[in-house]
Amino acid sequence: MAVTGWLESLRAAEKTALLQDGRRKVHYLFPDGKEMAEEYDEKTSELLVRKWRVKSALGALGQWQIEVGEPAVPGAGSLGPELITESNANPIFMRKDTKMSFQWRIRNLPYPKDVYSVSVDQKERCVVVRTTNKKYYKKFPIPDLDRYQLPLDDSLLSFAHANSTLIISYHKPKEVLVAESELQKELKKVKTAHNSDGDCKTQ
Repeated sequence: MAVTGWLESLRAAEKTALLQDGRRKVHYLFPDGKEMAEEYDEKTSELLVRKWRVKSALGALGQWQIEVGEPAVPGAGSLGPELITESNANPIFMRKDTKMSFQWRIRNLPYPKDVYSVSVDQKERCVVVRTTNKKYYKKFPIPDLDRYQLPLDDSLLSFAHANSTLIISYHKPKEVLVAESELQKELKKVKTAHNSDGDCKTQ
């Protein structure tokens, strides 16, 4: 079963864990050299960050690609806030899951709720966001469902709009909830270092 397959991949990965600032940080190194780093709320076990890094064909480490959590601001690592030129008016897309749902937020969308259409594209295996005024269009995958090889279901999709933010939720299928519960049991077996100012092995 595909769900079991991904769970076994996680179990087989080399894992290191660190407890820091109320977050449990877990680093996974897969046999193919791919890396995944996750951060969980220490008390609730809610996923806060997930990012990936792969090596190039020449073996060089690439940049971390964020799947869950706040997007990195271009230049933020080397420039002060006053030098960041990205317009605050541009839509900002990010994923922030809850215990029961995959959830995405698109900020800076001021249009009323009835302007938006959110649906599943079964052929391309993605979620599609449209506006009737043709001011915004976006499609994005749900990588978790691809990894578990589960179908996308329109009935699990919903959205809300408040404070110029479109909030899209996809209720996690029971197979995902069970697998996530199993993973948390697995992570409890990983020896965890405690550090107040260090970082998990994501360098």
